[in-house]
Amino acid sequence: ILDMCAAPGSKTAQLIEMLHADMNAPFPKGFVIANDVDNKRCYLLVHQAKRLNSPCIMVVNHDASSIPNLQIDLDGRKEVLFYDRILCDVPCSGDGTMRKNIDVWKKWTTQNSLQLHGLQLRIATRGVEQLAEGGRMVYSTCSLNPIENEAVITSLLEKSQGALELADVSSELPGLKRMPGLTKWKVMLKDGQWFEEWKDVPSNRQTQIRPTMFPVKDEEKLKAMNLERCLRILPHHQNTGGFFVAVLIKKSPMPWNKRQPKVHQKLPQRTGDAEVTAANSDNGAECIPEEPALAENDKPQKMQELQNSDTEQSKKEGVCGPPPSKKMKLFGFKEDPFVFLPEDDPLFLPIQKFYALDPSFPKMNLLTRTQEGKKRQLYMVSKELRNVLLNNSEKMKVINTGIKVWSRNSDGEQFGCAFRLAQEGIYTLYPFIHARIINVCIEDVKILLTQENPFLSKFSSETQKKVKDMAMGSIVLKYDPDPEKPEDLQCPIVLCGWQGKTSLRAFVPKNERLHYLRMMGVEVFKAKRKEEESESKTEEEVQRRLAQIEEGMDVEDKEHDLVTKMEAEIGEGSSCSPVDSSAMEVENKTEDLDQSRKNDNTHVSQESKDTDMSNVKD
Repeated sequence: ILDMCAAPGSKTAQLIEMLHADMNAPFPKGFVIANDVDNKRCYLLVHQAKRLNSPCIMVVNHDASSIPNLQIDLDGRKEVLFYDRILCDVPCSGDGTMRKNIDVWKKWTTQNSLQLHGLQLRIATRGVEQLAEGGRMVYSTCSLNPIENEAVITSLLEKSQGALELADVSSELPGLKRMPGLTKWKVMLKDGQWFEEWKDVPSNRQTQIRPTMFPVKDEEKLKAMNLERCLRILPHHQNTGGFFVAVLIKKSPMPWNKRQPKVHQKLPQRTGDAEVTAANSDNGAECIPEEPALAENDKPQKMQELQNSDTEQSKKEGVCGPPPSKKMKLFGFKEDPFVFLPEDDPLFLPIQKFYALDPSFPKMNLLTRTQEGKKRQLYMVSKELRNVLLNNSEKMKVINTGIKVWSRNSDGEQFGCAFRLAQEGIYTLYPFIHARIINVCIEDVKILLTQENPFLSKFSSETQKKVKDMAMGSIVLKYDPDPEKPEDLQCPIVLCGWQGKTSLRAFVPKNERLHYLRMMGVEVFKAKRKEEESESKTEEEVQRRLAQIEEGMDVEDKEHDLVTKMEAEIGEGSSCSPVDSSAMEVENKTEDLDQSRKNDNTHVSQESKDTDMSNVKD
């Protein structure tokens, strides 16, 4: 599956969920390649996809209108990858989102759709080029403007010359209220001029308005297109936003892909293979620029042979680095390479022994993101994505792929394995692990998820017995639902944890902890609210005390001023210096006065101070 304009990733997440409909299959045969032109939005896409912990997702960063043809190794032959399903949710003016997006009311003009129409058509065209025969492409926008919707579909159907057809999806999603697609519309300029046909457009406006924006006038052609099969979802139908959807089915190769490309005259070894010939010319008018990349097919083929024969003879073995800078100008962050673990890597043996991994475990699918130094994280992809990565590293900018399955832990080395399990990939790994598994009850799961590092004495006696016979280190904690207790959670849970000398803890991210606790009926929001309330009370108490301290400081200042004033009055007519702070200082500064006068002054000052203090406090 290819998602051409995937960010921020909500639709991509649905596609991944469809792949993993069968939870018993750790590696579905299919995969999703999610693309976006914006480098920063690609990382948002990664964040969304990571929540689903799938080894079958790859995020790439390309312009969807010129996304490169990918190649895969099929029984020793290089073949172009065609997609069975493509989601083409193109950039649009977004006028269907007017209920939630206030900016649309201020910024919307008819010029928006006129400017986007060309880009939308180019992306959709590139999509159908990469679609496999019999495959489906869904074209969608969150706009209601026919220039961005039916006009693009009409142009695609016209160019395809019967290779594409609109699918009838009226029987699908019966509860969804929808309107049929439009067959007639006009084109409007920003200044309010309307045009019904291309011939009516003045020459000075023909750069803004293009012929592909107008409906087909031939009634027979229009009827054959079945534009009424498009879906228009209006905001008032079911209290949603506005949306447009068209489902296209590819019946045969596109007309421009049927021509024999010039590049095959230089590749005699490929003549006679009709499928490869048609596939390699898939890029249409762009087949000649693809020539240098195709001419280098011998190089990756030899590289693959070297990997199969002797994995240490080549420096590039199993390494999928970023594309060379001469061939492709890169934008955004520089990504680390994807390095697959060789079969005889000594790193894997202690892991295999410690966790008693099944012989069927696909260790060739393990990869790291570093070529030199210690490998800190181990990731895993499906074998299909491994094939894509190894054969397309020079033409594709991969942002992220795979899921983390093991993390290096220095404490684990003394227990026999330097890598602990990662929660992100535990559901993928669990079917292959045959050791270090502890079955826990629902109460134990609650303790693990609510306490940071609970002592073993807090767990059930059965759990304590199992832990007692097991060496310290990383473990798997499995909860199996009991059908005889329907009030308990009826969903299996697998957690990765760590067994210490006297404690047992779970290594689960906070958001996942909260999710599991909600599933078990634990009032996490209530607990969180209490915590926030106690924090706010503590803050209020601190503020109150600070206010008291400040108030006390003001009182002391007032006392200081009163005492100073009193001492000054008492010391009038004498040669003593002004009193600074207290009667004691006056004593020290007037030693030359006679003892009786000094005692009198001190006595009066102390009385005055006591009086003033009592007044201030009152």
